[in-house]
Amino acid sequence: MFDLDYMNDALLAYESNLAPKSVLVVDDMADNIDILKGILKKHYDVRIAKSGAMALKSIEAKVPDLVLLDIMMPGMNGYEVCRKIKNNPMTAHVPVIFITAMTSVDDERKGFEVGAVDFITKPITPLTTLARVANHIALSEQDKRNKLIIKQRTSQLEESLVAAVKMLSEAGTYNDEDTGSHMWRMADYCALLARKVGFDAEQVERIRLAAPMHDTGKIGIPDNILKAPRKLTPEEWEVMQQHPTIGAKILGNSQSPLFQMAAEIALAHHERWDGSGYPNGLAGEDIPLTARIVALADVFDALTMERPYKKAWPIKDAYQYIRDNAGSHFDPNLVEMFIVQDEEIRAIKAEWELKGDQ
Repeated sequence: MFDLDYMNDALLAYESNLAPKSVLVVDDMADNIDILKGILKKHYDVRIAKSGAMALKSIEAKVPDLVLLDIMMPGMNGYEVCRKIKNNPMTAHVPVIFITAMTSVDDERKGFEVGAVDFITKPITPLTTLARVANHIALSEQDKRNKLIIKQRTSQLEESLVAAVKMLSEAGTYNDEDTGSHMWRMADYCALLARKVGFDAEQVERIRLAAPMHDTGKIGIPDNILKAPRKLTPEEWEVMQQHPTIGAKILGNSQSPLFQMAAEIALAHHERWDGSGYPNGLAGEDIPLTARIVALADVFDALTMERPYKKAWPIKDAYQYIRDNAGSHFDPNLVEMFIVQDEEIRAIKAEWELKGDQ
């Protein structure tokens, strides 16, 4: 039994829209077309196609809200048409109802396999047709609304995540001399190099957000050591070398891929290619690639930015420095892959200079 109240409510809702919902009727028999058009025309914008090929052209020109599709047609049958509709990302969401005299279990199974949502069996009756069309258009619209809500919530979560990342990044340098512009410019260099290495778009964006959190662990270093205006004593230096471990512990509390990458970078960004770094004395490719990228980009940006106690190095001098330290401090392959992108590097630097913060 159909819920007639639900059907009437659904019809009234659609009739209240400024633009009526559109239904594409696909059938090679004129009598069937006339019957369906007569049933639907008071409630929907009805379009007609007399073959599978015509239906696909009509859908390409304007996507309908629902398709009523005959199965037995010359040339391209309804199964083929439905399969093509569902295989196209632009039309896969459109509900397809088969109009057919074929009522075997195999016929129904094949119809559902190619993506149909329902069957209306011939002879066609107005009540059944209106009820099922209204129901499936309503379900389709609700699905669209749900997807929009999910998209909006996902966007809000992403905005919140980025805000949290920025706060953590700022916290990591709150008592340090680094500025926000250094962190995010350095992150742009990291993204540039990661793209060159072969990271996909998602990974590139991930390292762009993770890189500025590399010094999060400095939160745990006492001010008298972090801000000491002199060379640190061996004991103080031992304390300072704990900040990668502290940062990794903080960031590693989250299982999200972003914070897992940030923890990996925080722990290993002071390791050196020749094994003389800290905290674990890793060497070569035992150092995570993400940390090797950040180590290079961080030093390059620090060299080329102005500080109260030093002038900014010319880019060519910074290139020479990282070349001189390739194989000792830096991954030699990354050094060359970075420098070859000179034009893009200069563009990033110039863009940040336009923002008025060195």
